[in-house]
Amino acid sequence: MSKYLVNKFLFTVDRDPELVERYREDPRGTVEWWETARANTLLNCVGQEASTWLRFEDAERQALATHDHCALFALGAHPFLTLTLFIAMFERDHEPLDYQKQYAERLAHFALPYPDITT
Repeated sequence: MSKYLVNKFLFTVDRDPELVERYREDPRGTVEWWETARANTLLNCVGQEASTWLRFEDAERQALATHDHCALFALGAHPFLTLTLFIAMFERDHEPLDYQKQYAERLAHFALPYPDITT
């Protein structure tokens, strides 16, 4: 499992308003593009520095492509990263705090110990 890469995706998309909108409108296309174009970029380094081996596993790619924050949590994605990104994408479609409540309700079936979110 590549929790690091999933969290890197969530982190980098959340910090770019254009990518937030792109991910909202075309999640599968955005995930495919990001994995090809950005996954191997080293953050905070010159553009010529990159790795070559990072890629999502099928379950991670599917969870990201379907905006499935429950599956992402089960896979070890950090819940703060999914929450902040998904609020940016979906809160506008709900009454104040309704999206956050629905987000929490969908995670309510998880019990301690929660999935390991360390990277």
